[in-house]
Amino acid sequence: MRNYEAWGLLPPTSRSKSGYRLYTQRHLAALKPARSLISGYGKSQTMAIMQALHQGDLSAALATIDAHHGEQALKRLQMEQALSALHALAAQPVPVQSSHASAALRVGEAARQVGVRVSALHFWKQQGLLRPVRDQRSRYRLYDEYQMSRLQVVVLLREAHYDFKVIRSALHELEAGRPEQAIVAVEKRREELIRTSWRRIEALACFQRYVQEFCGELL
Repeated sequence: MRNYEAWGLLPPTSRSKSGYRLYTQRHLAALKPARSLISGYGKSQTMAIMQALHQGDLSAALATIDAHHGEQALKRLQMEQALSALHALAAQPVPVQSSHASAALRVGEAARQVGVRVSALHFWKQQGLLRPVRDQRSRYRLYDEYQMSRLQVVVLLREAHYDFKVIRSALHELEAGRPEQAIVAVEKRREELIRTSWRRIEALACFQRYVQEFCGELL
């Protein structure tokens, strides 16, 4: 209880004359949405949501929730794109590199398209996950359609916390015309997203009941 209070997950408490904290029914009721939100959104985001609520700023609490729903939707979109990329890669048993520089992207644009830092692409190249071609005239590293498909797969699997060994194996299976392992990994990620979305729905149901019962003046 003291930790939850310190993290801002509970409303402020009063103290008795002897200095003891006095918890009310509202404090007990706040535990359920707090614990449920942690399961769906994580500790730091739950702290931001509950702290804003207990400071009387329901709008800020809802804005935090909305932002994370947007992130979840983006991850789902990226997952579907990765699945499409897997099927495209599976249709090419041998990597096909573009011979036209205009059809390929420089590292900065490639990084922007998938939402990661340029340094990540450099590191993944060092790990053997990516093999951009070097333009003979400009000497720039270029990412063609095939490498961008690989990059989408790498980004998705890294977000799902797969290590480099597993990712290399998945990419190798793709190049060998055996996409099953990589597709299974992405489908597992889809299942994780479904479970996360469901936990968030349950958490919001608890949050809604708590707000209606104890913070109705904010509605």
